[in-house]
Amino acid sequence: MGEEGESKSVTLEDLRKKMAEFARERDWEQFHSPRNLLLALVGEVGELSEIFQWRGEVPKGLPGWGEEEKEHLGEELSDVLLYLVRLSDICGIDLGKAALRKMELNALKYPVNQCKGSSRKHTHYSSSTIPISTNITAPTHCECEESNK
Repeated sequence: MGEEGESKSVTLEDLRKKMAEFARERDWEQFHSPRNLLLALVGEVGELSEIFQWRGEVPKGLPGWGEEEKEHLGEELSDVLLYLVRLSDICGIDLGKAALRKMELNALKYPVNQCKGSSRKHTHYSSSTIPISTNITAPTHCECEESNK
């Protein structure tokens, strides 16, 4: 990527285009089905998890990690991101828009005044309804969860 990548922010659209071009140049589009990309993504998540597997809880900022370890982490995080971007492209999903919408839905599931400072699941909080225009209602209290307590 060189100097160009260092001088400006990289968008999901930039990554989408680069991944599509990368696959096209290698005639790999034939292999990029949603299933194959998902399985590759899961494999990369596994590689990412191996980095943390036996370390116990890792503090923010990764104190005590060497530059080589951080570089390896960056590579594995990038693999996950790139497969996710490619999968969303192949599925016709605008990942940026979908992520923003999901954040809006999460804000309704987890109202600040009810959940600030708590790590409880959304089913613990009182139900909220998502605007009718989206045709989605936030999940409410589930009776089956009560019977499992």
